[in-house]
Amino acid sequence: MVEQTAALRHWGVSIGTMPTGAANSLTDVAGVTVGHCTLADDAIQTGVTAIKPHPGNLFRNKVPAAVHVINGFGKSIGLVQVDELGVLETPILLTNTFSIASAADGLLDYCLGQSPEVGVTTGTINPVVCECNDGYLNEIRGRHITRQHALEALANCTSQVDQGSVGAGRGMSCFGWKGGVGSSSRLISVGDATYTLGALVLSNFGDAGWLRLDGTPLGDLAASADPERSEDKGSVIIVLATDMPCSSRQLQRLAKRSVVGLARTGSYIGQGSGDIALAFSNAQTKPHRAEDAVPTFQEVHEDHLEQGFQAVALAVEEAVWNSLTYAETVVGRSGHTRQGISVRKDEILRRHGRGHSTL
Repeated sequence: MVEQTAALRHWGVSIGTMPTGAANSLTDVAGVTVGHCTLADDAIQTGVTAIKPHPGNLFRNKVPAAVHVINGFGKSIGLVQVDELGVLETPILLTNTFSIASAADGLLDYCLGQSPEVGVTTGTINPVVCECNDGYLNEIRGRHITRQHALEALANCTSQVDQGSVGAGRGMSCFGWKGGVGSSSRLISVGDATYTLGALVLSNFGDAGWLRLDGTPLGDLAASADPERSEDKGSVIIVLATDMPCSSRQLQRLAKRSVVGLARTGSYIGQGSGDIALAFSNAQTKPHRAEDAVPTFQEVHEDHLEQGFQAVALAVEEAVWNSLTYAETVVGRSGHTRQGISVRKDEILRRHGRGHSTL
């Protein structure tokens, strides 16, 4: 684990003026936990990251959720049903492209163990697994992730979010540098209430020449002229969590704004980039079995989503940068190397001015 001082804010740079949660991470949303299983052995540089929306049984107590496909160059599992029904009924797993099947297998083991009625006295279950291609650093054809690795990531879920070259982020690249897992959060005031919105990204995207920090162009600091990163291709998975009561329709509206945060880092959403945002709210749950024919669910008034939109844009931008600043240099398959951007910290801070944006 990289020290917490690796966070962008410990560099002296804050993205926007909206306040963050206590840990400035996805798990500032109470009840949300994150865990990793990391494989780091020569050419094997990969892993699994797990996100649990609440500590209970998600199949029996689902959460409102929504998916926004920014660019559909991806191979995920389970998003169709989330889009159709507007609920999430399993934890979310992140891994590499060729390991989604084995990760889903492990997730099914976990969920079936919790709910013996599934497939017997009730319907089946919808595992959600998203991916990015870590094949530059990881020997991806070996499909080294097993169902046990997925179970380990689920077992490791806590309120502390380790970031950088960990879990699913181990082999990822971002703007020509080492990418990975990054997180951030913002607080939203609605009347007398304060809600939290958290973002977690798996960053594996970006044209090296387009990188920006809080509006400052940094593309000429690119780690290499690697042809595999000469275009904005790769992928990014964005997971948004909130404790603000939202319908699935409102969550999709929030998820759509994640593209603003990506654009502020320098992404132009290239042809070959699989960019997906998945949002959920754990403010209330929806029981698997109908207790009331017409259940009552609360949702924030549409006018109060405005701060939520701002929170998404800022938290996603900062989460991408945290994925970069936390990431350590990794040497992987065939000696391929991705440097952690912290090797250029002094120059980045000099050019940025160690200031604060006004957005």
